[in-house]
Amino acid sequence: MIKIYYSHLPFWRAEVLRVSLFIRDIPFEDVRVSREEFIHLIKTGFLPNGKKSPFHQLPVIEVEDKIIGQTGAIARYCGKVSNLYSDDMLKAAKIDQIIDAATDITNVVSPTIREKDQEKKMEDRKVLVNKLLPRWFKYLENLLSEDDSIWFVETMTIADIAMWRLLGWLTSGIIDGIPTSVVDDFPKLKNIHHQVHTHPKVQEWMLKTYGKEI
Repeated sequence: MIKIYYSHLPFWRAEVLRVSLFIRDIPFEDVRVSREEFIHLIKTGFLPNGKKSPFHQLPVIEVEDKIIGQTGAIARYCGKVSNLYSDDMLKAAKIDQIIDAATDITNVVSPTIREKDQEKKMEDRKVLVNKLLPRWFKYLENLLSEDDSIWFVETMTIADIAMWRLLGWLTSGIIDGIPTSVVDDFPKLKNIHHQVHTHPKVQEWMLKTYGKEI
């Protein structure tokens, strides 16, 4: 059985793994790592079960007693297992670029999460809202406009699941200074979030796991 290690947060890096497997009724063990265990992991590389995370990071998956890291790699693994990836090389590359874009967007936002100076944090968030996020959202909107599909690649894949949860985070209102309307000017991208969020199995997962829609 696949084991997925991450914190208790419904962040996209882990939800793309969990949800892709859950949608296809593929059993997995959902290992939630505490804050103390995560700090220990960063320092030592060791997971709570004593196994080593190759990059001292989460998420990781455990398959056949082997620990594999890096979001893109393990998202593709789960996507292949769940048939939410593609055997077509070009389509696979189109999926990969969205996973990588989700990582890039996260890396743009993350410094503002770590910023201790509240005034600077809010100034940086203004730049995010007015410049950086709209730039990235426009790139993604343009990709969705290229093909006659509501999805990034013909049918729902791990690309759409990753973007659903990333957008869910950015529009949740929990990040001070980023309004819940931040994606409203990008209807095709907003529709990706809606289509995945209203999928019956996704709804089942959110209610089962978190007790509410998130």
